[in-house]
Order: sequence, then C-alpha cells, then structure tokens
Amino acid sequence: MSCLKKPLAVLLFSWVVLLPAAQAAEPQPVEVFSRLPQFYGVSMSPDGQRFAMERNSADGDLAVLMTLDLSTGDAFYLLKADNKKVKINWYRWANNEDLLVSARYEVSRAGKKFFRTRLYLMKYNQQGGDPEMVIDWRHIQRYQNDVGYVPQFQDDVIDYLPDDPDHILMAIDISRPFEKSVFKVNLKNRKISRLIKGKKRIRDWITDRQGNVRIGISLNYETGDREIFLRDADDNYEELYAYNVSNDKPVYISGFAADPNILYIKKYLGEYKALYKLDLTTREETLVFSDENYDVDGGLIYSPATNDAIGVYHPQAPGGRFYWNDRYTPLQKGLDKLFKDSHNSLRAFSQDEQIYLLYSESDTQPGRYYIGNRKEVTIDLLFAQYPDINTEALSDHERITFTARDKTEIEGYLTLPKIGEAPYPTVIFPHGGPGVREYSGFDYWTAYFTTRGYAVLRPNFRGSSGYGYSFSESQMQNWGMAMQDDVVDGTQWMIDQGHADKNKICIVGASYGGFAALAATVKSPEVYKCAVSFAGVSDLDRIVRRARGFLGSKLVKKQIGEDGDDRDRRSPINYVENIKTPILLVHGEEDRVVHVEQSRLMADELDDEDKEYRYVELPLGNHHLEIQSNRIKLFKEMDKFLAEYL
Repeated sequence: MSCLKKPLAVLLFSWVVLLPAAQAAEPQPVEVFSRLPQFYGVSMSPDGQRFAMERNSADGDLAVLMTLDLSTGDAFYLLKADNKKVKINWYRWANNEDLLVSARYEVSRAGKKFFRTRLYLMKYNQQGGDPEMVIDWRHIQRYQNDVGYVPQFQDDVIDYLPDDPDHILMAIDISRPFEKSVFKVNLKNRKISRLIKGKKRIRDWITDRQGNVRIGISLNYETGDREIFLRDADDNYEELYAYNVSNDKPVYISGFAADPNILYIKKYLGEYKALYKLDLTTREETLVFSDENYDVDGGLIYSPATNDAIGVYHPQAPGGRFYWNDRYTPLQKGLDKLFKDSHNSLRAFSQDEQIYLLYSESDTQPGRYYIGNRKEVTIDLLFAQYPDINTEALSDHERITFTARDKTEIEGYLTLPKIGEAPYPTVIFPHGGPGVREYSGFDYWTAYFTTRGYAVLRPNFRGSSGYGYSFSESQMQNWGMAMQDDVVDGTQWMIDQGHADKNKICIVGASYGGFAALAATVKSPEVYKCAVSFAGVSDLDRIVRRARGFLGSKLVKKQIGEDGDDRDRRSPINYVENIKTPILLVHGEEDRVVHVEQSRLMADELDDEDKEYRYVELPLGNHHLEIQSNRIKLFKEMDKFLAEYL
C-alpha cells in the first residue's frame, strides 16, 4: 500500500482529457472503449468531506481503492487488487472515519466454481498494514452449531446504525447453513453479540429507520415458497405475505418510512409493479406511485436529514425519479438546467444535505462525477470515467418499437453511426440476463460499434424486465423460442426501415445475449453474416445439470425447462451440423456464472464439423470482464472479426 497527497484542485481537474472536435472523423483505438472506467464506485462519508473510489490503471490490470479528503485536499491509496482471484466487491463508509470493504474471492471445490465474500475495516487514511477482518472468529465461534461450517458470505450489513457509529448490524448464517442470524458488531474491538438466532428459513432481514429488526424474508429453495414475516419486540413473527416465486405475482419489501408503522412495498397493480405503503397497525395498503406502461422497480430515495423516504427511482419519470416530497426538486431542476440533455443522478448527500454527489451522463457523454455544495452554491468536477473518448464521434440513442410476428409490441434502442450512410452494416445486440433491460445513456459497447460505422439495435425482447409481469415471465422455459423470434423480428425491422444492409448484419451478445447469438446461427442462419458470443450458453441441459450442486437448482430447472428433451431441442450445441454462420466464441476461464465448458464444448463441436469459427479463452477471466487486459483482448478480437465479415 502507498500514500498519495496532492492539492484537491489538481485532483479534481487533472484526470480529464479534452479532445478537439477535429478528431471526430478519426476512428479511435479499440482500447479507448474497452478499457475499464478510469474511476468508479464513489462513496461519500456522512459528513460529506471524504470520498472513496476505485481507480483502474491505464496500462495494466491494477485496481486501487483510494480516498479523497475535501477538508485537507489529501488523497490516499488504501488497497490494490489485480481483479483476478480477489476483487474489491463493494465499500461504504460506516462513519466519517471507518470504511467497510467487501472482498470477493473466487473458489473451486469438487469441480464447482463459486464466490465467497469477507468484510474488512479500514481507516480513511490507512497507509500501511493489512486491513482488519470485521468478523473475528474468536468472537463468533461460540454461536456455531456445526464446527466445520464456514459461511460463504460474510459481508451482509443490514444496518449501518447512523446514530451509533461504533456498531453495525450484520446477518450471517453461522448457526445453520443458509439461515441467517442477526449480530451487532462493534467496529472498535470487533466484539459480536447475537440479537436474533436464525429461524424459519429466513435469509434476508430488514430494519426500520430506528435500527430495529422488523422484517424477515424466507425462501424454500425446494418448493419456491417465500414468506414475509413481521417481527415484534418480543421476537414473535406474523406472516404478512406468502407466495411462490415460480407461480405467483411477488411482493417486494422496499423499506420503512421514518414512522416505524409505515412500510413501503412493491406489488402488482394489474400487470405492472407499483409502489404502496402499508400501515402495519391497520394493514391498510395505499397506492403511492404507479405507471400504466412500465414497472416501478427502483429503490426508495431517503433524506439523511429527515431519515424519511421522499421518493422512488423510476427510469421513465423525469430525471429518473418520482418525488412525493419536493425536498430535492429545486436542486434537481437546477442541475437539469445546468447539464442539459443529460441524466443527472443525485447519488448521495451529507447528513445535513449541504454537500452532494452528482453523477451525470448522456447517450454521448460518458459518466462524470461532481461534488456540489448547496450552501456555497458551487459544483466541481471530480472526474470523468472515460476521459479519452472523443464524444464528438458518439451518437444519440432513439427509443423505438417494432411489432413481433405475433403482434406483440417490442421496445428497443436504435443507434445510428455518424459515419457512412444507410443502409449500414449492422450489429444486433441482445442483452444478457435475460431478466434485465436496455436503457438510454452511455454504453461502451454501443459507443465502440457506432464509431466503427455500425448501426446498433438493442431490443428489449420478451423476458426483459420492466414491462409488466406477463412480459417478464415469458422467459420461463422459453429460451430460443418467442424470445429469439423477437430478436429476429427486430432485425427484419431494421432492414424494412432502411437502417440495415441485409447482407451485412452480425449478432453480438454476452451471457444470455451470447445464447441468443448462437441460437440465431441455428434458427436464422440466412439472416446473420456472423455471430459473436461472449460467455454465452450453448447447452441448456448442461446448465441445469451443473446447477444441481447449488442451492436453488430446482428454481433454475423451473426457469430453463423441466424436460430434458425440450432443453436439448432448444440448445444450439445440438445443431452444429446445420450452422453456416462464422462464429467468434470468447469465454473467461474462471467464469462463475456461465461455466467455460459452455464455449469449450461448442468449439469442439464446431471443430468436429469443420465449421468456420474462432475460440478465444481469457485467462482468469470472469463473467463481467473485470480484468482490463481481457476486456481489451475481447474487443480486439471482435474488432478484427466484424471488420472481416461486415
């Protein structure tokens, strides 16, 4: 570990590189887009004076956790990681002095690859020595029932207890596997006391705004049954809601109001998820906010000054937020006026709400962090995440809809390049998940594609989140079916609209998107000139079989498919002999989400059938491209591949 001290003014501005507009027509090196963001993950201390963030080195795989002190101008490098076997998972200020840091370790046992986490404590200016583990086994062993059992996850903080800065509340399954007990942990001496012993298969605990443990959420992984319990001061439990995660519309706990008798929940109003408040005294539910076209699925917005919920994050609302208390509205309007045509997100406030952290980005402007002071009416640039990208070359995204073959309306985002002319060589870019969705805003993949002259369509096909219960649930046992048809129908829309050259279309995807790319080579070989799959699934049956060694395997089977023959019929690996499309396969060697065998075996089959393909394996690579050299290698391989076929 090392220490760096520089004047704050230099830190605020020296990391921004401005490129002249004259360079707009010159394609930038692929490394500009494929580098990890230079800085990310900013966390602000409660007094608003100190900031923690990660910094990635420009020419290597080193990531450094660092802090800035606004009051002194000091900057300190605390920890470094190579993003390979050990990854900084998250970090947050426990108080103005102590920084909690979660580390994620990659583990392999009996052929199974998985993660484990540990929680560490650091001082904001710690310059030497190893960080201290928060969980001291000398203090927790007495709570063990099974002496040989070591919890996989040891970083679940359920309350930071702002009124008691020397303590935090943690949930750890120490007495029984996968059934978490609640502990109060002293950050000064790391002594531990158990508040609640694990029970009722509860895996998640939620506190009210006063730090009392009030809600327990259980899940039976054998049956899929979930129960939400209300806990009273005498440790009695009352069932509030119960449902089956595979068959029923779910209920989600969002959090408490400052009033401990008011609980915010999300449940479905017809097809779409809406926000309600539940009076725990009367059990009366009151609708707070809904959207007739989209799910309300963001988290609550809290005021640190009042300790109350004042709004909810919602991408379709102005500024991405809906406020029922206009406490931040004037500030938000002022920032939107200052940074026009950008999505301006208030990420954090100091306890007195005078200092704030702003994140601002747009389709054509990679993310920037700013520090604002409401009392002094100032705002300063902290850093830009991708300072080398020439923003003059980037294109706006257009939200579009197209009609699938069964008349279902599908939404997506169209991005056209600033160079060349229509019809363009085109990249169809289905997202991963599949239970996520695409949004507007900066996307480094799309930025790379369009600056190379490719048009891009990112469809939110069936199974994507945010479009209502039936739409999202249509992914169940449907991989390769209607979900896949939506992607192909979006491709045809691109051709019909005159955006895409029908002879120069490639499908590119990662994770589930990689499956969609491989499935396209089987189901629609005449449509795509080439296909790129990063960390993609090729064999659905193997996904289900590998899940057997993990908790929740029955839920995986419920999602992917109950019948083995049906899974085989929808797996691209079983139809390699029919593939005519050149394929680029790329996979991380240490992927813990989609095992590398999915691409290795696909490559073997392609080789046996003498098909045109290239397989690249990324050493120590994970599912999220967190190693910079691997991300650059993927993009360089993709750059050559697309140039050859498009």
